[in-house]
Amino acid sequence: MSDQRARDGRPNILFLFPDQLRHDWAGQDSSAPLRTPNLDALRARGATFTNAVCPSPLCAPSRACLALGLEYDASPVRGNPDNLPFDRPSVYGLLRDAGYHVMGCGKFDLNKGDCIAGRDAWGPDGKRNLAEWGFSDGVNNEGKYDGVNSGRETPRGPYMRYLEERGERQAHVADFAARGARSAFPTPLSDEDYCDNWIGRNGLNLLDAAPSGTPWFLQVNFAGPHNPWDITAGMRHLYAGIQFPPPTPCAAGDARAHQEVRRNYAAMVENIDTWVGRYVTELERRGELDNTVIVFSSDHGEMLGERGRWGKSAPYQPSVGVPLIVAGPGVAPGAVRREPTTILDLASTFLAYAGVRPPDDMESVSLRGALEHDGPGARDVVRSGLGEWRVAFDGRWKMIARENAPDELYDLRADPQELDCLPVAAAPGAVARRLADALERSRRG
Repeated sequence: MSDQRARDGRPNILFLFPDQLRHDWAGQDSSAPLRTPNLDALRARGATFTNAVCPSPLCAPSRACLALGLEYDASPVRGNPDNLPFDRPSVYGLLRDAGYHVMGCGKFDLNKGDCIAGRDAWGPDGKRNLAEWGFSDGVNNEGKYDGVNSGRETPRGPYMRYLEERGERQAHVADFAARGARSAFPTPLSDEDYCDNWIGRNGLNLLDAAPSGTPWFLQVNFAGPHNPWDITAGMRHLYAGIQFPPPTPCAAGDARAHQEVRRNYAAMVENIDTWVGRYVTELERRGELDNTVIVFSSDHGEMLGERGRWGKSAPYQPSVGVPLIVAGPGVAPGAVRREPTTILDLASTFLAYAGVRPPDDMESVSLRGALEHDGPGARDVVRSGLGEWRVAFDGRWKMIARENAPDELYDLRADPQELDCLPVAAAPGAVARRLADALERSRRG
């Protein structure tokens, strides 16, 4: 079966896309005592981008920017209440039109507005809106809170429906109702029923059902390591008793709570790392590993208590910075790319591997040349934004612009935790102009 796939010579594309995984908690340059052997092996096979950011540190805007290949200021999705319009060409539809079998599973959040408004966002089988977005097959399921909030009385999405069939829905709802913001006790769900493991199995099932002789694209949207910090009893032992570096600053009375949360976050990351290994093993079994581009990244980061903040939506690196690893045919093994990069550019990168020219209004720039020929990076400056603030970042210097406030400047080489806000004049003149020009483009939209 496997030697019949992708006969036209174009590679398959596997996109592993966890939710809310910050850049320095994926094994690379991390001070945290993480175990990510499969991500480490993927890095050894491919390229790691150490200064990657998301176009917007919020679920729906970031994912829409990637789907449309547009910067935040050009995207129609400005916040979570907005849906991805059906009348805009998406990278998924362009791949499908070019002959790819386009699959996806997990938490897409491309119609987050429907969910927030209480409308049926997924359908009981998870097929709602998939064809309109450009997918050939898939399972679009609820995120963590979305599933519980929508499924308190009856399941409205495929994951809560699965838990209902397993007799676990009510226990899962009760568990979330009892959780505080920093609760780290284990979920009553088994490892088998845990959401990320269910999502991982769905992706493998989609691969099994894919037609022979056709190149495929598969996006696996893990729900973790997004909060709440629910891990199974089987995952809890992974980091029990291990000490993690505390956030900066960390009030003395919060130290224990921070340790518990960070242990659970690490356990979710390690669980996702295990799935990276399972997918690589499956590609090897199918004889498709050498003809598959594998990309690992995240939609945004997680503050994890840094600067007293949690979640995302902030202009600081734990929130906007994301991991980015690319491995596959033609990619130099073990390469470390330190230029500024945005996951917005994955849209054109996927299209480049498929031999598809992006639409003229797509702002995404392909990384394929840099990956295969050790060429220059796609950009000198990358941008991120949300609401009233914008960021410009060149891999070292970072400028933050806010409405009705002075611009902030940070030198991440000297101050990686962004604790020392500098006057804009502290940056070399050419750097300051380049960052200011990028911010001005954001202001103009």
